[in-house]
Amino acid sequence: MYGSHNGRFAMRGVAAAAGLVLLLAGCSASEDGKGDGDRPGAGASEGGGNPAGIGQRPAGTVPYWVNPDGTAARQVAAYTKDGNAEAAALIRRIAEQPVAEWVGAENPEAEAKGFTRAAAKADRRALLVLYNIPHRDCGQFSKGGAADGDAYRAWVEAVARGIGDRGATVILEPDAVVHLVDGCTPRKLHEERYDLLKGAVERLKKQPGTRVYLDAGNAGWRTPDALFDSLLRAGIGAADGFAVNVSNFQTTAASKEFGKQLSAKVGGKPFVIDTSRNGNGPYTASDSEETWCNPPGRALGEPPTAETGDGLVDAYLWIKRPGESDGDCRGGPKAGEWWPAYALDLVRATK
Repeated sequence: MYGSHNGRFAMRGVAAAAGLVLLLAGCSASEDGKGDGDRPGAGASEGGGNPAGIGQRPAGTVPYWVNPDGTAARQVAAYTKDGNAEAAALIRRIAEQPVAEWVGAENPEAEAKGFTRAAAKADRRALLVLYNIPHRDCGQFSKGGAADGDAYRAWVEAVARGIGDRGATVILEPDAVVHLVDGCTPRKLHEERYDLLKGAVERLKKQPGTRVYLDAGNAGWRTPDALFDSLLRAGIGAADGFAVNVSNFQTTAASKEFGKQLSAKVGGKPFVIDTSRNGNGPYTASDSEETWCNPPGRALGEPPTAETGDGLVDAYLWIKRPGESDGDCRGGPKAGEWWPAYALDLVRATK
């Protein structure tokens, strides 16, 4: 995802964030996403582990669920067991924050149900990313997605059933709209993609506790004028808003300015900003087109919160999961895999 076209996006550690999900009822879901850049992730379960003693953030400012058995939490536990207290303390700064759960391709209903039930039990909202559009990422690092339109509609339907009436905030299809604008997605697929995105927004909004934000790129790529018409065609009117800077490194200030300009063109819709890795802004020390891929010297941004002090900014969120690779560049593992060394660097660089 967010490949090197125009050097515009940061690839997100992508891929079905929850491959092994345990339902609250105690039954197991099978592994997700083999062969398309996906990786198995931590599950959510009533009896699931809490290896690092991770708790929830204050509900008043951070209404999103912290997975106490997430990858970062497991890393904290592993470092602690090995007697590496310094590294454990650093990774705990990631583990203690709510990060998005990327719903996988194979068991969408089970995963959505597992995450939302666990979140509801903690009196929080689940933060989910849906990333399964056909011809995903234009065949780049995070290639994959549903086989066709019918398969995608069935997948979204399963996610919606899994969410039920529980609280969930959904980030819908990172880069799907942008790749329509930049020409990466073949023109013959455009009309179907618009139909799929609009249909996904409408279906998810039938769930009473679900908020939907359609991905809208980032401040480092083109202008709002290049995006607003496609967002309208993709169903932004029925969504709660849009998301900016997903998996990218643009500053919060730049993202706000970009989002406000775009909001004015799509009916005043609010937006959320991915602040997971934007603490030091974008990487500018290289002319390489892959400045988005595991760039060095980046840092964690503002912690997730719904208290942004700005009426148009609904939340700062960690949509990209800090510490997961953007792809097999700069010595990193494949997209979406946990990379402890990079996670440690992110925290160390954070002011």
